[in-house]
Amino acid sequence: MGLAIYKPGQGYWTRMLTAVGAGTLVLVGVAWLWWQLAVIPTHTVYYQAGVSVAVIAVFGGLIFWILNRPRVVDFLIATEAEMKKVNWPTRREILGSTWVIICGTFLLAALLAVVDLVFGSVFLKIGILQQ
Repeated sequence: MGLAIYKPGQGYWTRMLTAVGAGTLVLVGVAWLWWQLAVIPTHTVYYQAGVSVAVIAVFGGLIFWILNRPRVVDFLIATEAEMKKVNWPTRREILGSTWVIICGTFLLAALLAVVDLVFGSVFLKIGILQQ
């Protein structure tokens, strides 16, 4: 019963993507650890592989255990239910908003360039800056 999945038919995508994210972090940590263990003088590959497999096994079991705890599973199920209620924007709305952001950024950059030129010329005239 220790390997049974709590509420198996619910929250599939949130569970799966959470496990993928946690697994990615573990694999990045194992890759870092692999290079840290490269300084061992003899049988380096065996130590690297053994430690890597052990770390992946321990953290894989830990991730499985955490993602099957009732409070965590209920939270992930509720998160997936809320995400299904989200009103996602259309492609046209996203493109329109993106163009507004790009144009606004260029306008703000131009405004700041003008303000910079004005302050620079004022400071040159009153002697704070030198050419």
